[in-house]
Amino acid sequence: MAVEVLTEAPGMGSAFARAMVPARARGARLPEDPVRLEGYRQDAARLADYARVCGFPLRDTVPPTWLHVLTFPLHVHLLGDRRSSVRLVGAVHVSNSMTLHRPVSVREELAIEVTARGLRPHQRGALLDLVGEIRVAGETVWEGVSTYLASGMEVPGDPVELPREPFAAVVPHARWRLPAGLGRDYRRVSGDPNPIHTSRLAARAFGFPRPIIHGMWTHARALAALDGRLPESYRTDVAFTKPVLLPGSVGFHAALEDGVHGVAVTSRDGAKPHLLMSVSATERARA
Repeated sequence: MAVEVLTEAPGMGSAFARAMVPARARGARLPEDPVRLEGYRQDAARLADYARVCGFPLRDTVPPTWLHVLTFPLHVHLLGDRRSSVRLVGAVHVSNSMTLHRPVSVREELAIEVTARGLRPHQRGALLDLVGEIRVAGETVWEGVSTYLASGMEVPGDPVELPREPFAAVVPHARWRLPAGLGRDYRRVSGDPNPIHTSRLAARAFGFPRPIIHGMWTHARALAALDGRLPESYRTDVAFTKPVLLPGSVGFHAALEDGVHGVAVTSRDGAKPHLLMSVSATERARA
């Protein structure tokens, strides 16, 4: 494979516009080559704004979800590529995994790489993975896998099922009120311009009565709620089970069992899940 090397982050406006144009082909196809952004210097002011919006304390080291945000322009770049028949329009972010191998400073210069792979059939379309890796001076410091369901796309083979995370109703430990403008705030700090998070008309066009908050905001907010309880190196796995409407209220529940933090962001009464997350120490942290 030949790596496409970029010297600056793709412009999200034009790249996102290309990625939102529906594909004419029903057969799912992805670019084979990774895309890499070299010499990326983090924006400390943007990080501070991100931390405020998502509930993280401001530190010299960055949250792993911030590193996911830095990979997102490369997600959009790949799905807007002429070789891709899979587009963001109609694609649903169904799960996310990431591993923070060691603390990463906001002052460190990053090499960011994303590869599209793992096309497989699903009864509702095609599943695919956008696999990210971030390195500092050749050392892998973060890895992530974002799994999307591209509705209506076709891949040969027998359909696979998404694993269903078990859930029993819980009593929330906290409740969060999400204001109507939260989608605009997260758009500002993440760079994700998808209008279903900010426009009632766009949300209705995709079957939602009003805008929904980005799943990665919910992921980040849930991780921020565990601040002070996590090791320096850990893995987090998330299933996005139901969108959260804006404005709205959700419940938060967390429990530690056998060294694993089990987290649920739920309906206000704790009866139904919006997000399910597990967080566990890596072998490096346990060593």
